[in-house]
Amino acid sequence: MLKLSSVTVRYGEITAVRDASLEVHDGEIVTLIGTNGAGKTTLLRTISGLSVPAVGEILLDGRNIAGLAPEKINALGIAHVPEGRRLFPHMSVADNLELGAFQRSDKAGVTRDLEMVFGYFPVLRERSSQMAGSLSGGQQQMVAMGRALMSAPRIILMDEPSLGLSPVMCQQIARIIREIHVGGRTIILVEQNARLALGLAQRGYVMETGRIALEGTAESLRDNPNVRKSYLGIAS
Repeated sequence: MLKLSSVTVRYGEITAVRDASLEVHDGEIVTLIGTNGAGKTTLLRTISGLSVPAVGEILLDGRNIAGLAPEKINALGIAHVPEGRRLFPHMSVADNLELGAFQRSDKAGVTRDLEMVFGYFPVLRERSSQMAGSLSGGQQQMVAMGRALMSAPRIILMDEPSLGLSPVMCQQIARIIREIHVGGRTIILVEQNARLALGLAQRGYVMETGRIALEGTAESLRDNPNVRKSYLGIAS
């Protein structure tokens, strides 16, 4: 479904991602784990068109989308839930959600998907007229996820959805990610909370200093001594 082949991304003289290759199959949750600065966010930004690779291909159903404008990539079915949520804080919850559907012309489908979002996040219906910036962190994360769903994506890129949230809210977000996945979405999940990420994903990649250092099933990564020590906090 999605394949990255030898992707390198540079910011000026700095190489943020080097020769990265990965595959995501239809219906999977695939996670990227790694420390701060490993290149995870840059890789997601490159898939969604916010960064342009210097080298390499990004194939969606066999078509190279590397370097396409973000709105064109979104129209092809890839939605991005960015790190830090990036909401419009002085706009209402409803307006933020509706902006996710800005490229759609199927009004009935948009109405249906708004009800779907409220089904996943009932609190957003209650707060639909409230300014997004006045919500709690967990509720803002729900708006960011809901906004992505409003574009009717096939693939959702989620960047640190648990960042800054309480343990209880992290578990709630994890439950909703599972529900979204069961609903038919393919998900690429970037998470520093490796325990949460590997509990959700079927497969994963470990990034270190811009490179993909390790890949495998979630189970094999959980059992890997280096992953257990470096990312799960479990002594060998």
